[in-house]
Formats: sequence, C-alpha cells, structure tokens
Amino acid sequence: MTAPVFVVEKVPAGPEFVLDGPEGRHAVSVKRLAPGEALVLTDGRGDWAEAVVTAAEGKDRLVVSVSGVFEEPEPAVRITVVQALPKGDRGEVAVETMTETGVDAIVPWQASRCITQWRGERGAKSLAKWRATARESGKQSRRVRFPDVEEALSTKQVATLLAGADLAVVLHEDRDAPSGALATAELPAAGSIVLVVGPEGGVSPDELAAFAAAGAHPYRLGPSVLRTSTAGTAAAAVLLARTGRWS
Repeated sequence: MTAPVFVVEKVPAGPEFVLDGPEGRHAVSVKRLAPGEALVLTDGRGDWAEAVVTAAEGKDRLVVSVSGVFEEPEPAVRITVVQALPKGDRGEVAVETMTETGVDAIVPWQASRCITQWRGERGAKSLAKWRATARESGKQSRRVRFPDVEEALSTKQVATLLAGADLAVVLHEDRDAPSGALATAELPAAGSIVLVVGPEGGVSPDELAAFAAAGAHPYRLGPSVLRTSTAGTAAAAVLLARTGRWS
C-alpha cells in the first residue's frame, strides 16, 4: 500500500520536520503512525516529500525525517469538468469521485435547469464543502496535485471558458449526439479539455446553442444515461485513459 498523504502549507526541504495541528492530530491519533513508517507531505499543488516517522509526541505532533523532495509536473493535457449543481449531497459525491479519478479542475455551474441554487451564504458554504471534499479526497487517493475547485460560473462565463479550450465537450444524453461517442473524439496531444456535465433535467437548447457558438461539441458517453453526479467521473476516466495518463 502506498504511504498516506498529509497536507502542509510548504513542503519542507528537511532533514527534520514536525507535523502538527489538524494534520498532525490525524497522523498521531487517527492513523496512529509509528516510528519507521513512511508518509508523504504535499502542498496539494504538485510539490511533495517522502518522509519517515521518527517520533510521535502527545496527540498531535509527529516528528519525521525527510528523505527526498520532488515536484509532480502539470499534465500535458489538463482536464476541467464544468459540473452543473446536483441536488443534495450529490455535488460532494461528484467532487469526491472526480478527484479520485484524476480531474485537474472542477467548475460549479448554475445551469438553468438546476434545482439547487447557490446564492449568498448558502453558495459560499456549498463551495467551501466542495473544496474541502476535493482536499480530503486528494489525500485519500494519494494525489500530490489536488484539483482546483473554482467559483460557480454562469452559462455565459462557461461559454467563455469553453472558447479558450483546445477541446470543448458537452456531454449529451442523446444516443444520436451529433459528434458521436466521447471514446472516438479526436483529443489534443497537449493543452486543455473542458467537459460540461449538465443537470438532471439536461442542458437546455439555449445553453447548447451558447456552447456550440463557443466551439463546444456534443458527445455521448454510451447507450445508458448517467446521473449528473457520476457522468463527469465516467467521462474523465475515458479521457484519462485515452490521453495516456492512465497508461
């Protein structure tokens, strides 16, 4: 099993480092790491260090010896999922599984057919939950570069994002989606892919038109229709396999 991951503000160069605070408490009191066990320290932005526990102090201090510092480069093809707001806690489920899969950025989208509305304090709390979920899921899945979770965008703003992508995709529930299956799409060798996942009620005709004008193409995943909270994960898996990031 790979070493557990803990988040630090700045990755230490070594040779010794004390992991304290909430992360230290989790390492000592929950994971119960003991001297000699390995762990990874990361800032979640690609910098990371291999370390070995030398001592546990109290309930929230772990003394470690840093054996190496590394940097994970940005992927050649960056995958961003624009996720329409699902109902209830399905949004956190979508963020969790997309993070585990390997998505690079997640953008909440207030689509016209979304039942859930992010306004004011509720919107701020929901965004904070998505970001916390991405962080915890990034640790759990042993990532050292966590996905960015951006501010919620309007349809107009999503169209602008799509216009700047090397490949812009809108997942379509129609088996006869004009561009065919995502598994057959021509992918860029480098650059950015932006993938739009609509709400349970589907992407409206006006939204499809706006995205088409921005250069996005409608693709289907397969013969079945997935829920909005799982479609992004499935589509990301297809893209990650085809871009070589899962090879």
